[in-house]
Amino acid sequence: MTKPLLLELGEFASATMQQRLDPDLCHHAKRALIDFCACAIAGWNEEPMPLLRAALAHEMDPAVPQASKTLMGEACSPRTAALLQGTAAHLVEFDDIFKDAIYHPGAPTIGAALALATMQHSKGIDLLRAVIAGYEISTRIGVVMGRAHYRYWHNTGTIGSFGAAVAASALLKAKPAQIQHALAVVASFAAGLQQAFRMDSHSKPLHAGRAAEAGVLAGLGASKGLIGSLDVLDGDAGFGVAMSSAADWSKATEALGSRWHIASMTFKNHGCCGHTFAAIDGALILQQRLQLSRNNILEDIQSIEVASYAEALAVANIAQPRTAAEAKFSMRYVVAHALLYGAVRLDAVSASRLEDRAIRELMKRIEVREDAAISAAFPKQRAASVTINLRDGTRETHFQPTRIGDPDAPLSDAALSDKFLELSSAQLGETGASAALERLWHIEHSNDNLCFRRPT
Repeated sequence: MTKPLLLELGEFASATMQQRLDPDLCHHAKRALIDFCACAIAGWNEEPMPLLRAALAHEMDPAVPQASKTLMGEACSPRTAALLQGTAAHLVEFDDIFKDAIYHPGAPTIGAALALATMQHSKGIDLLRAVIAGYEISTRIGVVMGRAHYRYWHNTGTIGSFGAAVAASALLKAKPAQIQHALAVVASFAAGLQQAFRMDSHSKPLHAGRAAEAGVLAGLGASKGLIGSLDVLDGDAGFGVAMSSAADWSKATEALGSRWHIASMTFKNHGCCGHTFAAIDGALILQQRLQLSRNNILEDIQSIEVASYAEALAVANIAQPRTAAEAKFSMRYVVAHALLYGAVRLDAVSASRLEDRAIRELMKRIEVREDAAISAAFPKQRAASVTINLRDGTRETHFQPTRIGDPDAPLSDAALSDKFLELSSAQLGETGASAALERLWHIEHSNDNLCFRRPT
């Protein structure tokens, strides 16, 4: 007799919290945690975070005893902490990706996990176990939902709700039956529309924060007896039918516990939409191959052709970005910025760069189109073909088969550490960032709640 899907997922999450953590798996979980913290700290004071904290001020009264704290030490409820942390981590567009599910698991899953770990005074090793369980279950649900889901839905808001619910339930020491009900309940909370970020909007990062908050609510509720419809994923009018097509739920448990998705994460090397990365990487490789000086880019380049997959054009092809949010989703903008400034980091969408005449002029020379073969390989492969035509008649093409940071071209531990220091130093100071990084690399030996503050 086939075991009900949600019960099997609940049993896996519960067993993960009990097992001895393999050192390699532990290491991958720490990499995910370090990347999350880097992104959340960098986004902590960026818009719309001040607006969100103002809206939630009544839930963050320091004079009132609170159950949890944010990673920056603000006392609040665990739901509020999850909402803030999940939003901040997705805000600067530097957070991790599981490409086969078209999904950023870190912001919602770890946003929720940290909120509950602080409330529960959990051990560091248990935090890592909960993160692993949340990643494994949610990424598999994301794979099942597939490209059809991504056409209209923002997976980090929808699929992320399941990662958050599992992580929260795991840290609450929930039983398998309670975890399955947390998953059943949170399915009704799962939301986030693609249209919400096809123009300037605060909604995209809020999707991640809301998923984290929804997971915490579902986990807390299920731990007290709240129940959901246990066929909500695979039923005749369930999640798969309503929000995807031909969802094959047998894939959700395929190699569960033997093939670990958290070991196949993409860690971003650029601070913008991940759909643009192969084009950026390809353009920089061509720049080096053609020995193009950044100072002479406009004099040397006549035109640039970028061919990528359909989803990249649907999401990241804003032709004339005017705001930071729009610039992160403009293939032309980020490719032009990379060629002129060597990278796409936090300063790429500063006010001065958005008004940079050289970037705008180079953008006019960039053509973006779909390539059918590249589209067919998505989401397993995130590729781009870049051609640069020089004024002297030289024409050079480079096919970039993957993105720097993808599992087949991973960021090293040293590069990930450098990313953390770069993204967190503005908030924590260089000394504070270094100390925080040291804590994170050894979190499995700690009972220390992860709250970071700039040294005084």
